[in-house]
Amino acid sequence: MDNLMIKKDLYQAVNGEWLETAEIPADKPATGGFQDLVDEIDDLLIEETTKMAEQPDTIPNELMKEYIAYYHLASDFDKRDADGMEPLKPIMERIEKLDSFEDLNGQLKDWTLSGLPLPFGLDIDADMKDTTTNAMFAGVPGLILPDKTYYAEDHPQAEQLLAIFKDMTLQLFDLAGYDKAEAERITDEALAFDRLLAPHVKSAEENADYSKMYNPQTAEEFVAHSSHIQMDKMIENLIGQLPEKIIVTEPLYFDEMDSFVNPENFSLMKSWMLVLSLNSLTGYLSEEARQIGGIYNRALSGASEARPQKKAAFYLASGRFDQVVGDYYGKKYFGEKAKNDVKQMVKTMIDVYQDRLANNTWLSEATREKAILKLSTLGIHVGYPDEIPALYREFKVTPAEDGGTLLDNALAFSRMSREDQFKKWNQPVNREEWEMSADTVNAYYHPFRNIIVFPAAILQAPFYSLEQSKSANYGGIGAVIAHEISHAFDNNGSLFDELGNLNNWWTVEDRDHFQELADAMIAEFDGLEIAGGTVNGKLTVSENIADAGGLSCALEAAKREEDVDLEAFFVNWATIWRMKARPEYAQLLLAVDVHAPNKLRANVQVQNIDEFYETFEVTSEDEMYLAPEKRVSIW
Repeated sequence: MDNLMIKKDLYQAVNGEWLETAEIPADKPATGGFQDLVDEIDDLLIEETTKMAEQPDTIPNELMKEYIAYYHLASDFDKRDADGMEPLKPIMERIEKLDSFEDLNGQLKDWTLSGLPLPFGLDIDADMKDTTTNAMFAGVPGLILPDKTYYAEDHPQAEQLLAIFKDMTLQLFDLAGYDKAEAERITDEALAFDRLLAPHVKSAEENADYSKMYNPQTAEEFVAHSSHIQMDKMIENLIGQLPEKIIVTEPLYFDEMDSFVNPENFSLMKSWMLVLSLNSLTGYLSEEARQIGGIYNRALSGASEARPQKKAAFYLASGRFDQVVGDYYGKKYFGEKAKNDVKQMVKTMIDVYQDRLANNTWLSEATREKAILKLSTLGIHVGYPDEIPALYREFKVTPAEDGGTLLDNALAFSRMSREDQFKKWNQPVNREEWEMSADTVNAYYHPFRNIIVFPAAILQAPFYSLEQSKSANYGGIGAVIAHEISHAFDNNGSLFDELGNLNNWWTVEDRDHFQELADAMIAEFDGLEIAGGTVNGKLTVSENIADAGGLSCALEAAKREEDVDLEAFFVNWATIWRMKARPEYAQLLLAVDVHAPNKLRANVQVQNIDEFYETFEVTSEDEMYLAPEKRVSIW
């Protein structure tokens, strides 16, 4: 590796040749380290799915049989084309029959379980201050544009994107047999209602502070927010009673709800429901509907084509049976040797973290002890879960020969999932349940459960391989592991205790000092220019703190090995972040993604590490140099 190139731009030095030759698939917004691995696993599982579909005797178990039966429906485009928009019509007719809030109030339970749109949503999740028990949450709907900030008068893309959305929607209404003038009225009213919601929802930056989600209200306080929707009866019908507490994620929205959810706007809301339903279900219908229904998202991402039919069918089926497919993938392709090796890496990283916390110079003894306690109780999940959730055993596909359509089956399974979710209210939290399937190229920290999860799919090259040096593995999966551990101590995760409860375990002085360090991380990234825009330091601060802690601790672990190779460590760090994205997608990520752009994740974080300067002899004359007083180190 050319040191002169690295001194100028680590990311470019490592990935420049790849960036010149890499081609973004026509149906994708980007390609790179994560995306390439996703493609490899997709290709593998599509090949195996196709084989099972053609040779039923190769299907390994009953759960996979239902997955394959669902895949048959998803991949039968002749049948989907013959059915056209007919499977959607009962849903559209149900919404069209609404004349008033009285009509809606009479069917709110079934409406919710059917997944039909409402200007608010109810969900069940762990109570953030008693994470052993599931509580009810009330949230807000998504907007048509990607973020609240797009609704500002001077936003450069908003007008064009809304025009694309409207044109797509009108094409879909035409396909569904609607009169042109009526379709135009419905679409305009839907966009008008969407604009009414925008001022009252949080932006991506505001949502990045998820401790602010916790706004408990009594049921009486909550249902009083709407004079027109009978939320009390709806909740009673869903869970059998009014709960003592409802956790409201965006209280300002509900405070203003009567100003936009009212009889004067009922027609606008009804049109909004029609448009959302029409747009959200096109992927289950004919090929023409699928192609038209993806126009807006392709405009957002810059992709020029929809997914190929076979891959689209696979995504629908594997998405619904995600834990089933993940279990199959994990057990077949993730060996015990790799699992044990990765678990050992996790334990090493935790040891490094414990040493760093024990020797920390800016935490008080009381806070330091609580931090070490939290670390010691951190749950570790590697590869795939021990059990597939029982709900998947209830998914029984109605085949085409028995009158089943893809959409009918999809809606039935979605309803079963919602029914299962509401049954969990006031029940103990299952802390062993995974929120990602084993074939997902990702990892996560769950603050409510204080666990870190590493699915099997990410535990391979370039992140990890038994064929790579240990130093390279630490620069890849090691940094990812330590990144997830660091989330327990970032600006969000640090607000939760060892049990996952939202509970301030910091002294005032320690918290103030931590905030100063977090502010320094915000400042380090805020305003950096890339992809025709600038980074929002507040939006990305949590992930940047985790990146910094992850890289630093992985480096410490690598240095404990006898055959340490710091050049291999830093090179693989830069390799895993390689990414080539379409301009539209890069700009979208700047607006809504809590992660910094990949190039900056690779370059800025190493500038905070002394060993980077030593390894590549970087001096104040080099572009990668950052003065010591500007370097940010938290963990």
